[in-house]
Amino acid sequence: MQPTAQQDIRGPLPEGLAQAIRETAGDIATLLKDTSDTTVPVPDSEWTVGEAAAHLALANELMADLAAGHQRPYGDGTTQSLAAANAQSLAAFGERGAGPLASMITEQADAFLDAADRAAGDESAVGPALVTPLGPMDRNALASYLLTHMLGHGYDLARALNRPHMIDRDRVGLCMPFMLSVMPRVVDTAAVAGLTIRYAIRLRGGAAFGVSLGDGAVQVVPTPPKRPDCTILIDPVAFLLIALGRRNPWRAIGLGQVVAWGRKPWLAPRFPTLFTAP
Repeated sequence: MQPTAQQDIRGPLPEGLAQAIRETAGDIATLLKDTSDTTVPVPDSEWTVGEAAAHLALANELMADLAAGHQRPYGDGTTQSLAAANAQSLAAFGERGAGPLASMITEQADAFLDAADRAAGDESAVGPALVTPLGPMDRNALASYLLTHMLGHGYDLARALNRPHMIDRDRVGLCMPFMLSVMPRVVDTAAVAGLTIRYAIRLRGGAAFGVSLGDGAVQVVPTPPKRPDCTILIDPVAFLLIALGRRNPWRAIGLGQVVAWGRKPWLAPRFPTLFTAP
């Protein structure tokens, strides 16, 4: 998809997506409002709770601006450029208080949904794809991106604060439009070099899709191939956590959250190493 591609960006968001965005933002706000110390470190991260929450607030604001059709350059899609953009935005934004950040996270999620609603009713809303930090997307994919991003960092905050996380099967299903659109953009080219294989990925009780690799190219399709080399059946929550770099695949296998079969089932643990977490 090219940034200049014309897309019809009218129409409502997919069923349940707006509610999931609103509820996830509310769940994160509740986590923050229940803590008085935002200097608590986030496990496996360089950020504190306050820094992670500030990043979420800023990211929700960015997504709301993009949904409204504003141009907001933010890195070039590479891991390094996104990390640099995150560091720059955090350095320029001093708020680390739980209450103000909780309010900003929910307010900007609402602003995103308001912008999406306005676009849904705009008969002239046919134009170039929205340019996001991970490439051009339509508003449905961008909304799925927003939800995925909040769930990843919401999970981090829940771990830091020893509280239950908010990821469930239904919300993972709503993340799939973004996940499928972004996978070809986050391929590790060194990892896929020389690899020819067809994967069928099935989320237990949910979506299924196919990933084919050959000659260094990767194709992601919304239906599994008819004769895959390796079929992976995985718990939806485990899938999202692995995809976002929050869970070790071997741990998921050990917990029985991943099952593989086919002509080359031993290639199942290799699958997540073919991509860099967005």
